[in-house]
Amino acid sequence: MKQFILGAMLAAGLCGMAGAQSTPPEVAKQQEREIARGEPARWLKDDRGMQAQVATKRKEIGAALNEALNDCKKMSKSERGDCVKEARATYKQDMANVRELVAQSNELGKYDTAGPSE
Repeated sequence: MKQFILGAMLAAGLCGMAGAQSTPPEVAKQQEREIARGEPARWLKDDRGMQAQVATKRKEIGAALNEALNDCKKMSKSERGDCVKEARATYKQDMANVRELVAQSNELGKYDTAGPSE
């Protein structure tokens, strides 16, 4: 779950489109049907080793790139080129630093972010 949240944050931050929804409508409907059935067990299962965590992070970085490129397509032609260039640069940088990103995700997981318990 931690990896999903970080990936979503990365995707939202690309191209200055924080909070923008770039999921195609047909995919969003499929996601709604899947979520209605409950969370898949794989969402709650931690990646066990560094190799599995790196593989997951690579998938997330790729998904963030796809979302950013979809957002770029919605921009005016004059803005689109810079957006695509920025998205690809971020992808390249994130892939080059994938192990550091995994380590940062693991550090974030050490802290309780649920708020004060009563």
